[in-house]
Amino acid sequence: MNIEKLMQSLEAKHPGENEYLQAVREVLSTIEDVYNQHPEFENAKIAERLVEPDRIFTFKIPWVDDRGEVQVNLGYRIQFNNAIGPYKGGLRFHPSVNLSILKFLGFEQIFKNALTTLPMGGAKGGSDFNPKGKSDAEVMRFCQAFMLELWQHIGPDTDVPAGDIGVGGREIGYLYGMYRKLARENTGVLTGKNLEFGGSLIRPEATGFGGLYFVKQMLETAGQDIKGKTIAISGFGNVAWGAATKATELGAKVVSISGPDGYIYDENGISGEKIDYMLYLRATCNDIVSPYAEKFGAQFVPDRRPWELKVDIALPCATQNELNEEDAKALINNGVICVGEVSNMGCTPEAIELFLQHKIMYGPGKAVNAGGVATSGLEMSQNAMHLTWTAEEVDAKLHQIMSEIHAQCVKNGREADGYINYMKGANVAGFLKVAKAMLAQGVI
Repeated sequence: MNIEKLMQSLEAKHPGENEYLQAVREVLSTIEDVYNQHPEFENAKIAERLVEPDRIFTFKIPWVDDRGEVQVNLGYRIQFNNAIGPYKGGLRFHPSVNLSILKFLGFEQIFKNALTTLPMGGAKGGSDFNPKGKSDAEVMRFCQAFMLELWQHIGPDTDVPAGDIGVGGREIGYLYGMYRKLARENTGVLTGKNLEFGGSLIRPEATGFGGLYFVKQMLETAGQDIKGKTIAISGFGNVAWGAATKATELGAKVVSISGPDGYIYDENGISGEKIDYMLYLRATCNDIVSPYAEKFGAQFVPDRRPWELKVDIALPCATQNELNEEDAKALINNGVICVGEVSNMGCTPEAIELFLQHKIMYGPGKAVNAGGVATSGLEMSQNAMHLTWTAEEVDAKLHQIMSEIHAQCVKNGREADGYINYMKGANVAGFLKVAKAMLAQGVI
């Protein structure tokens, strides 16, 4: 495989799709050695086939707001690869949504889903619609219009969307209701549903919970304990909520959350009612965290990110490329020992390179944040069997899945000096499973 030649071809075909090209380069650079050990991969052009989605649906979404005015948004569904199972990946409703971001997320989803050991392919979708500030009726009308375009392309054994940024239980409910009406069937075609109609317990917390299970194992493998460690978290939505909750349960102290307006530093730790207040802020305060400081007497630092804090562990929980090279330098200078991406591709390539150079424990998003899609997969299983597992059962299965992902990363990422390159380990393990499935099924 000639990485530069392949990347030049992609850049020519998809100019300006920076997030997508970044994600592809990261994976290809870490699997190159393994790929070249398998001439059958090159003969079947596995890399060239893997980096392009199977298909992309793009559609307009006209809907009527509460003032009676017609609004028009763009919708997307990218079905990337289904070699090991039905397409699976979230829907994101946010003004920043574009083809590049969704292609990067869909590409990452292929390997993340493969790592879970569950039979799920990779996909992603969404719209530039912003649910913030919209009434329930407006969100409902938009979701119904979105599903009217999408429903014929999805199904429980075809493509199973889920939630992501801007798509929570409310949106999933409206989307599922419209799908049920159009398809005239009750099936597990969406995950993240309410418990009353097929949802799974602990799904909202699962990404954060799984991330902490993975980080705990990283530390234990290095002979360290998570108890007593200080943690900086970014974001303050469901992912950050789950991460803060589980970190506190495991005996660590979370000292930060963040939003577009800046970050909160709470040296006393964010736990108990403070964690609950995070969700209240997200629901009522239009993405700002500053009211936390007034309520709990903490420090609010405007227009900055929490990576300048002196902490043991840094957990990006917000969005892609939120931790850059300067942030990485600050964390390393302050003695950070572990960085785990609980968001998708939370660190820039330059930041990752610094962590690897300094032998910092670094966990990539496709491994660390796989708990969310793993629990979505468990929801699919419950739907298929027409039953509901207890929270304890789901949590136990999630814990086991994260342990298996960690083991795969260690197996494929341990270097000669003993350092574990989790990024390489995750990419190689996920790639080999998908590549072998593609090879076995022929050129299609």
